[in-house]
Amino acid sequence: MLKRGQKLGSVLIEQGLITEQDLERALQAQKTGNRRLGETLIELGIVTSDTLVNAVGRQLGVRGCTIRHGLVDPKAVALLDADEARRLKVLPLFKVEDRLTAAMAEPQSLPTIDRLAKLTGCKINPVLALASNIAEFQEKYRGTQVNVQSFLTTLTESKVEVVESDTSADESSDINRLVEGSPIVNLVNLAIMTAIRDNASDIHVEPERGGTRIRYRVDGVLQELMSPPHGMHSAIVSRIKVIARMDIAERRLPQEGRVHVVAETRNIDLRISTIPTILGEKVVLRILDRSRLDVSLEQLGLEGEPLDRFMSMLRKPHGLVLVTGPTGSGKTTTLYCALEQLSEYGRNVVTVEDPVEYQLDGVNQIQISDAIGLSFPRALRSILRQDPDIILVGEIRDRETAQIAVQAALTGHLVLSTLHTNTSPGAVARLLDMGVEPYLLASALNGVIAQRLVRKNCPHCIASYYPSAEALLDAGRQADARRVYQRGEGCSKCHDTGFAGRVGVYEVMPLDDVLRQQIHNRAGEDDIRRHLLTTSWRPLRDEGVRLADRGLSPLEEVLRVTHTETQSRVRAEAAAGTPAAARPERQEVAT
Repeated sequence: MLKRGQKLGSVLIEQGLITEQDLERALQAQKTGNRRLGETLIELGIVTSDTLVNAVGRQLGVRGCTIRHGLVDPKAVALLDADEARRLKVLPLFKVEDRLTAAMAEPQSLPTIDRLAKLTGCKINPVLALASNIAEFQEKYRGTQVNVQSFLTTLTESKVEVVESDTSADESSDINRLVEGSPIVNLVNLAIMTAIRDNASDIHVEPERGGTRIRYRVDGVLQELMSPPHGMHSAIVSRIKVIARMDIAERRLPQEGRVHVVAETRNIDLRISTIPTILGEKVVLRILDRSRLDVSLEQLGLEGEPLDRFMSMLRKPHGLVLVTGPTGSGKTTTLYCALEQLSEYGRNVVTVEDPVEYQLDGVNQIQISDAIGLSFPRALRSILRQDPDIILVGEIRDRETAQIAVQAALTGHLVLSTLHTNTSPGAVARLLDMGVEPYLLASALNGVIAQRLVRKNCPHCIASYYPSAEALLDAGRQADARRVYQRGEGCSKCHDTGFAGRVGVYEVMPLDDVLRQQIHNRAGEDDIRRHLLTTSWRPLRDEGVRLADRGLSPLEEVLRVTHTETQSRVRAEAAAGTPAAARPERQEVAT
């Protein structure tokens, strides 16, 4: 990247960016691996990639940049053949009129610039970028072509309407001008398209001091998506509000909106929420992909004996079926997939939800609205007069909703609902604490499922490893110290996380005569668990460890997701040397 005779280390020392000691340490580290000096300096944390490219760019008389989402226009990328781009180590960034700005590993190479101009028919404005940075984004934008134009056409019905901006706002930027400009529109559209392509569940647009941070949640973990330039935050928020038909002038109160788009032939609903913070408005876009429901319960991870038990609960003409777990554990998806199998011709299926996440064909869905007094209890009472066969209650939150749901289950309806408890036995205790009479619950309840979502190993970088002694102890496998497990090591396909997608872990608790009698007698959660452990029931931790045994997920990931207070107590007892006979919960992990 430097002129003939120049050395990178000397240039950085001259500019005061590193010391002689820093250079010596990097040169020593470089001997142990086949890496360039610049890459070694970045890996050691001596300089950042931004500092490196800017320093070299100044030496060469060109601008340096670190490529990020938002700087790359997919239409510009398409101007150059993929193989040619890789050979030239070039990535077109964006085009303004007849001038193309392109990131180049060797921006001083006149033959490369001439070749690029001939292939694209544009005047070239070269900028310096690291070869590894260029290769990374060549893969991202060539691996799955982003059809931005088709996405833009789906938003034409939501025209940008300019609303008078508050001149006393913190940012001095002309918001109206920025919102109308294509850079903001393209940035928001590209963020949405990238999140959809990477199967993200949420996009977070967060204000920071002097800038904006946009992150998205993939497989339950937030990852950096892009960092737009300073001064664009209000314009980005306004653009999102416009497509969701929200009030862009209101910045002091939370707002909610929704918009439907079609991206790459996929029907996507975006549920949008804003909230004011001390630095500005934060926006969260929930991505609701209807195609995610076009899967079977087996594809979700519910299979074998647990699936048979669950289907047995659903086939009963009446009764209450509960799905429990923390927020984001996939409860609603499980119930929706169950409804897909139950909503056959001849059945009246009604749901009451807050909010309605996915619109289902052949199902009557009711949206709760506390603002007008349409609460869960009021909606449920009205539903019972609508001759329903199956009722889905989005969540049992209070005593009144719980009592109505139980009464509906006792009067000939199949009622499906969710509850926030960690385990299936814990759901019984929660309903009793809400004031449901034990004799009614014992008669109405068909069964309970507790579930979690575990990240799966990336198939492109999976490798064998030996878990730590601590992990084996937690899993009840301390006797299998030499057992080999599988985990992803991280690659470009999985954004260096080692994971790709998630699978459900299910703890299915059907009711037998003994369990109904225990509920009738107000038995505690521990008593119910002890009875279940004498049957073929398997708890969450046991089911999760079985996934790790099959190589679907690392053992540590399973242990993290299936952690409960019971497991913590078991581990403490094991560390203290409590005899196994005194610890019935240790039967949770069966071989």
